[in-house]
Amino acid sequence: MSLKPDYDDWQQVLDLVEKAAESEQHEMLLTMLMTPDERESLVTRVNILNELLKGEVSQRQLSQMLGVGVATITRGSNELKGHTDEQKQALFKLLKKSSNK
Repeated sequence: MSLKPDYDDWQQVLDLVEKAAESEQHEMLLTMLMTPDERESLVTRVNILNELLKGEVSQRQLSQMLGVGVATITRGSNELKGHTDEQKQALFKLLKKSSNK
């Protein structure tokens, strides 16, 4: 009997999500992995990054729009700062593509 978990790093989880997406089971997987509150938080996070990348509203306006504290917006902004312009552009393109469905 192994006392080590089968999934012990982030890349393994990413691989699991990719495998689920390839077999069109990603919705089931993500729904089962996350609580309703966690799913709501993830939607908020996606909106934070999307709006920050668009750059059309201030952080204060964004916090009011999404009903979260300015500190939550700042954490999203700080996370973006740790990534290259190419990564930010790729994320923006991905977010833009998803919203046009």
